Amino acid sequence: MTSGDGVRDWTAPGTAPLVPELTLLLADDIHRTWSAIDEEAPPFWAFAWVGGQALARHVLDHPELVRGRHVLDLAAGSGIVAIAAARAGATAVVASDTDARARTAIGLNAAANGVAVEVVGDVLEDDLDLDVDVVLAGDVFYEQPMARHMERFCDEAAAAGVDVVVGDPGREYLPRRRCTALGAYDVTGTADLEGGATTRTTVYRFT
Repeated sequence: MTSGDGVRDWTAPGTAPLVPELTLLLADDIHRTWSAIDEEAPPFWAFAWVGGQALARHVLDHPELVRGRHVLDLAAGSGIVAIAAARAGATAVVASDTDARARTAIGLNAAANGVAVEVVGDVLEDDLDLDVDVVLAGDVFYEQPMARHMERFCDEAAAAGVDVVVGDPGREYLPRRRCTALGAYDVTGTADLEGGATTRTTVYRFT
């Protein structure tokens, strides 16, 4: 099995608690899926992470953030944020992820929701020439090396006049000094991923 195959083998259509209007391919057994796939790459695409849920909810509830604009969903995972942006009226949406399975999942999830999302690889390393107005990033500051890359990318985007908005549940490496809160959400059903039944998650503008 290649890294881009098997998404449907580990998931089934479902919905995320905070964004029930979107259909996603989700793992029904988080621990089994993680144990089976993690040696290749963590299956971030198989779960609706709280940062992505909160950010997707915010985009759907505040469509003016993306309406008529070109949007990049950074480290897209399942594509929940990209799909929300497309639903909210973005002119064009690009979803970036390093994992081939994630890119497959994003394509399948976008099709299931009837939206168009361009799926690409790692924009942090591949130096892709993307013309975007908004960068969205859900839950990307969970470990230090990645957080450094993300902060640098968001820095450069914000300096170029791009609107950068992130969703985060209080991860250790979130650059809080750079963040202005736009809204907060209580995401339910998070015991397996976050250790608590409800996780408070904030959407920030990166400044």
